Amino acid sequence: MFYSLLQKTYYRFLKMKSDRYFQRLLDRGLSVGEDCILPDRGSIFWDPSHCYLISIGNHCAIAPNVRFLAHDGSTFPFLGYTKFAKIEVKDNSVILDSAIILPGVTIGPNAMVAAAAVVTKDVLPNTIVAGNPAKEVAKLDKYLEKIEAVRKKKKVFDNSYYIENLTDKKRKELLAAIGSNYGFIV
Repeated sequence: MFYSLLQKTYYRFLKMKSDRYFQRLLDRGLSVGEDCILPDRGSIFWDPSHCYLISIGNHCAIAPNVRFLAHDGSTFPFLGYTKFAKIEVKDNSVILDSAIILPGVTIGPNAMVAAAAVVTKDVLPNTIVAGNPAKEVAKLDKYLEKIEAVRKKKKVFDNSYYIENLTDKKRKELLAAIGSNYGFIV
């Protein structure tokens, strides 16, 4: 019981620390639109010295461990100065886990950056990019049509199947639902 209380206190402290840090970034000019999904904003690197150059549109989703680098110090050892540029993520865009967004990049609207992609150039609207350096791999609407066709043949599990509610029976149901490709959960 004591351990549980200690753990809750620790995680509450971490959340408060993360919230204060995020508010400082907003106070310094970081712009985040309405209804954005930032499930672990404390793990996102917002380039704190240049956060005023970073703008996130409305209805965007940014996964954990994403890095926004609005400056590039590679020139400093040779030329004595650092480059910096804006980063704009337009409305309805998604950036997946551990992607790196470099200075001067505009993403979307309605674009997706794959996990671990390194984005060095603009991402066109309605486009999915992946890789290092990130390159277009699909059009978003075609990808979503393909996923929806698979989903129509499968069960979509509700939030009672989230990790904190998993039983052995539910875990087996999820594994069986994957079949030869993947499953779906809200």
